[in-house]
Amino acid sequence: MSKKRIGYPSGDENGVPLHEGHEGHEGHDGYDEDLRLLQIELVKLQKHFIGCQDKILVILEGRDAAGKDGTIKRIVEYLSPRETRVVALGKPSDRDRGSWYFQRYVAYLPAAGEFALFNRSWYNRAGVEHVMGFCTDAEREEFMSSVTEFESMLVRSGIHLIKYYLDISKDEQKKRLAQRRRDPLKQWKVSPVDQHAVRLWKKYSAARNEMFARTNAAVPWSVVRADDKRLARLNLIKDLLTRLHYADKDETLIRPNPQIVFSYDVSYLETGAIAP
Repeated sequence: MSKKRIGYPSGDENGVPLHEGHEGHEGHDGYDEDLRLLQIELVKLQKHFIGCQDKILVILEGRDAAGKDGTIKRIVEYLSPRETRVVALGKPSDRDRGSWYFQRYVAYLPAAGEFALFNRSWYNRAGVEHVMGFCTDAEREEFMSSVTEFESMLVRSGIHLIKYYLDISKDEQKKRLAQRRRDPLKQWKVSPVDQHAVRLWKKYSAARNEMFARTNAAVPWSVVRADDKRLARLNLIKDLLTRLHYADKDETLIRPNPQIVFSYDVSYLETGAIAP
């Protein structure tokens, strides 16, 4: 099977995407200007979807310290807070645990003219809850069996649903978690789950792989290679802008690097394009 057919990111002889050779000046020297231009495009997008009463929902998943917070911060920085919602739900309450699993997420779905970003989502059940034993096998299986239909219902209702998985290497996660523990400004990010993230790396990988395999049909996953935070942010924003219609779009500016953002394919697990 060719590793360079349409839909595959260009890469080395093993099919692993490379970070060098991308277009534009995405290097760190040009990061601030690139980000500013992309944020202008995001403002154009918001003006358009408010006028058209579109409903946009973006899900960001990934391992601990993958860069979800920083990416979302740059996306929403200059957007209207009235029409923009960042959802990062905490530990479920007793009432939540006694309700339909998707129920507490439904309250945060976007209405007409709104843009919602989920910093982790219902996919907690496929990842953290499963690996850490916070749900039963039966609860997880019920989730896996119903999530595709749930997302299909959202799409049929008119919601533009886009799913990103920020992928980092084990060494990069170790480094970021250590930096988080040392940084007095990031203590709010430190959690008891962090200490298990590296130790349970293989279990998280297995959970991620099954999640991809079983939940990619209705709304496909896009993978973002996120060891370089700045490249990940820029290219995720570019990819998001290419997927949504809005007036006065700068097509040359928003072309994402396919070595950084690409649609999930099982072959990437075999070639190493997605961290093992």
